[in-house]
Amino acid sequence: MLITNMREKRHDRGRINLIHFASIVGLLVVLLLSFINKSNAQQVDQVETLTESEVVKIASRWFGMSSESIAEVMDVIFNKHGGPSAYIRGEEAGGAFIFGARYGRGELVMSDGHSEPVYWRGPTIGPDYGGNAAKTFTLIYNLQNPDDLFRRYPGVDGSAFFIAGLAVNFQERGDVILAPIRAGVGGRLGVNVGYLKYSRKPGKIPF
Repeated sequence: MLITNMREKRHDRGRINLIHFASIVGLLVVLLLSFINKSNAQQVDQVETLTESEVVKIASRWFGMSSESIAEVMDVIFNKHGGPSAYIRGEEAGGAFIFGARYGRGELVMSDGHSEPVYWRGPTIGPDYGGNAAKTFTLIYNLQNPDDLFRRYPGVDGSAFFIAGLAVNFQERGDVILAPIRAGVGGRLGVNVGYLKYSRKPGKIPF
């Protein structure tokens, strides 16, 4: 009887130890999976950005201007928003007396090297008299996926400024911020109220 009771107690202790061990292993697995998911989420949220020197070099070549002139504009934008995750270099044309339209086309370049054609168009309202044919260079912030670019972006009221012969204003939708920089005939500052619609294909209707 005594031997039997001892065996039963040993068996019970062994079962309890096994349950404890299984619980500990299960907890470690949960913690490990949580750590992996958190690391993956952090990697997704981190967007590679371009440095100011890189952007100044690319933009000065595109506009055919000195690095010093471009740097004046970039200093203002970088101090406000930091490094962009992508940019668009392109050309646009438009005109307005009170109501008008703006059309453009260019190349979207992501910080990881991915590039593809992009088109934009939109109505303009405001005191931008005369016409405009311009080269443009647009800095893009918080863009993780190129697909997220292709939508309408309203202008940010009161965001326009003019430095070293270049006009800048800001457009924003959700977390994505665009900073178009323009230089060209007419020098329209872009203070007019309106929006631009970005797409993969050209369109004729500006709305």
